[in-house]
Amino acid sequence: MGQIAELDAAPQTIEATLDYFIDTGATPVSMVGDYGKSDVRTGGGRSDPHRVLLRNGRLDVAKFSIERDGFRFVDHHSECPDFYSNEAIRSTYYPEMEALIKKESGASRVVIFDHTLRTDDQNWREENKIREVVRRVHNDYTEWSAPQRVRDIMGDAAEDLLARRFAIVQVWRPIRHPVESWPLAIADARSLAPEDMVVTERRYQNRTGQTYAITYNPDHRWYWFPRMTPDEALVFKVYDSQRAGTARWTAHTAFDDPTTRPGARQRESIEIRSLAFF
Repeated sequence: MGQIAELDAAPQTIEATLDYFIDTGATPVSMVGDYGKSDVRTGGGRSDPHRVLLRNGRLDVAKFSIERDGFRFVDHHSECPDFYSNEAIRSTYYPEMEALIKKESGASRVVIFDHTLRTDDQNWREENKIREVVRRVHNDYTEWSAPQRVRDIMGDAAEDLLARRFAIVQVWRPIRHPVESWPLAIADARSLAPEDMVVTERRYQNRTGQTYAITYNPDHRWYWFPRMTPDEALVFKVYDSQRAGTARWTAHTAFDDPTTRPGARQRESIEIRSLAFF
């Protein structure tokens, strides 16, 4: 009953500061740190915080569509016994997410290729070798890096798969307890313009990827889902090869929620990444 009462009391809108990006013309680069360590951004661009309005997405859950808005908020219970066990995640959670993404996206084939655990608790992050929350507005793949990911993962089958429509679909959920700090905000895909996106490099030890940093646009329409629980998930697209008639990208970010109570538990979450073939 406490959770229901809190949701009923959640505001329809809030104002919060989101960390956008100013494009200086030089390509920004993020050096991806080891698990438990922070990434380091070098060169190109700078932070551009803006106060924005966020709408309570729980009030409009039924209207959201992956094809139109770029995301869906769903009730979804997982049988994964331990989200800090890679074996449990791969044996239990990956098949669950494959089925969920097929259902929500309409894809005929889904390949889960990655997952990331995150927390804003520095000690817990270092102890468990997981990543920090991402506090900047971004989209995870670009026109170059999405097809390249198919080539990286699918090998000899990649070129045939790339001849048809594919998408990269992610699923984000809290683990262990409801989100009380640093929730996820997501923008309606229809409010994101191509000129808002700036290519940034992400350099890992064994490869270089690309993401989009996002510049401020007052037309962006932002949502958040207060107090998400481990039995709820956000399914969203970060790339679609189909260039017309569907959402292609979804800007998103963790943000400092002004309604977070003192002493709130620090966020723990998992995100899954998949290739969805149509």
